[in-house]
Amino acid sequence: MSRLTHLDEKGHANMVDVSEKAVTSREATACAEVKMLPETLKLITEGGHKKGDVLAVARIAGIQAAKRTSDLIPLCHPLMLSKVTVELQPDVANSCISIHATCKLAGQTGVEMEALTAASVAALTIYDMCKAVDKGMVISAVKLLEKKGGKSGHWQAEA
Repeated sequence: MSRLTHLDEKGHANMVDVSEKAVTSREATACAEVKMLPETLKLITEGGHKKGDVLAVARIAGIQAAKRTSDLIPLCHPLMLSKVTVELQPDVANSCISIHATCKLAGQTGVEMEALTAASVAALTIYDMCKAVDKGMVISAVKLLEKKGGKSGHWQAEA
């Protein structure tokens, strides 16, 4: 196992120096899930929520979150993302909304944290917009699904 890169030889936190790393194409996809009451999901999918289009707002929130990740996670580098997608898929059978966020760039460091932040904030936005009708919603399954590029190459979560 390699050492933690955000700690120096004295154990102090630091931002990793990526200035000598090659610029490569990098991409990461993360997911999250918001489980809710069937009535809440129906309200969202039928567009009857008084706060508006929950899925559209969550998508925009996820995109914005990816762009602001370095403001939220102290040792993340500010990145020039070239693409961010946030897909929200209602699942009636399981009474949930599945979220997949993908971030892409050509750069010197990966975009895993940006994808994870996008999926997490999209889920939090759904919760925020629907908490008045369903305080028991559960956000779960936040994880990295895949990353491509960089020195470590391609990685994919086990199915």
